[in-house]
Amino acid sequence: MKKRTLEPILKIALDTFPVVLLNGARQVGKSTLALKNFKNYLTFDDGELRLYAKENPKAFLKNLELPICLDEIQKVPTLLEYLKMQIDKERVNGSFLLTGSSNVLDHKDAKDTLAGRLCELRLHPLSSKEKNDKPHENVIEKLLKREFKLAKKEYSEETIRHIIDGGYPEILMLDGLQRDLWFKSYIATYIERDARDLADIRDIDSFIKFVNVLASRSGTLLNKSSLSNDIGIKDITTDNYLSIISRIYQATLLKPYFANIGKQFAKSPKVFFNDTGVLCSLLRIDSKEKLLSSPYSGQVYETYIFCELQKHISYMQKSATLYHYRTNDKKEIDFIVEVDNEILAIEVKQSSSVKKDDFKHIIDFQNRCEQKCLGIVFYNGEMVVEFEENLVAIPFGMFL
Repeated sequence: MKKRTLEPILKIALDTFPVVLLNGARQVGKSTLALKNFKNYLTFDDGELRLYAKENPKAFLKNLELPICLDEIQKVPTLLEYLKMQIDKERVNGSFLLTGSSNVLDHKDAKDTLAGRLCELRLHPLSSKEKNDKPHENVIEKLLKREFKLAKKEYSEETIRHIIDGGYPEILMLDGLQRDLWFKSYIATYIERDARDLADIRDIDSFIKFVNVLASRSGTLLNKSSLSNDIGIKDITTDNYLSIISRIYQATLLKPYFANIGKQFAKSPKVFFNDTGVLCSLLRIDSKEKLLSSPYSGQVYETYIFCELQKHISYMQKSATLYHYRTNDKKEIDFIVEVDNEILAIEVKQSSSVKKDDFKHIIDFQNRCEQKCLGIVFYNGEMVVEFEENLVAIPFGMFL
């Protein structure tokens, strides 16, 4: 079992708050992490238990042996109000660990119910660092400290393996056909089922088509009208499906960066899948050859870097925010990471070589930006190349 970057953060949260909510996609490792820290564990996947908690919430909570983990809390959201009343009677930190595979706090009423009593954490699929048994190495923190020395070596084969496998823990024990079957089962069992549980989807076939079409657009600007037309649904249905797939932690709409630097900015978010293993399965990519020959290969590499950045940002002590950058005159930077008063401007290149022209939009941004800004191109090469003091090309191996 791989050590998780979030584990020490979870322990601190349990020492500080009476309730900790651990969110994340199905099969991401929430239950495994919970069982390491709690001997008392109940899951609302159990239909009888779920019915009892819904119909007799006070009695259900009264009979619990604390501390306890309650798994899949989103299936009994009404329990939160009664949980608040119990905590207000007797506040003991670390009493409840709640886990959810869709965001039970999306509704304002639910968030307000446990305000000041709850800490919300997100467990992502395994990062490449976690898979390589380096859970406490944070790439963002290293970049901010200008610590980007890497051994000169070939990183592309390992990078491709990490991309195709993705970060779901069970995949580490599978290969070939087993891995392909696991992803097909995951998409059918969890993504479709959780979508049904979360919303009254009358036409599940159109939702499945939506998921497949969206996969082909991971790493691109969201164009809802085009997406709706390709699927044959109304824009309002597309909005609903986007909300659902975000709430079950399968995709993210990455907001655009705005700043007063004398530019007009594109307002559309970029869409990214949250795991490249799921993405590659949907795109029928299961080998190095298929990845490199795919018309979506550049988007898949960009999605991989998005997923890794999202994980490292999520587990940082400092608060950091991830954006994409695109101006109306089509100057584009794949990612902007804003930390305190410093910015990392990041481009992703699938090629094995980098030239200074690859930094042109980053340089334009640096010239306009008042904040300290390090420009980075992550690429498929073997060595770190510093072009100038604040311009550096780094192999994808930085994440391994």
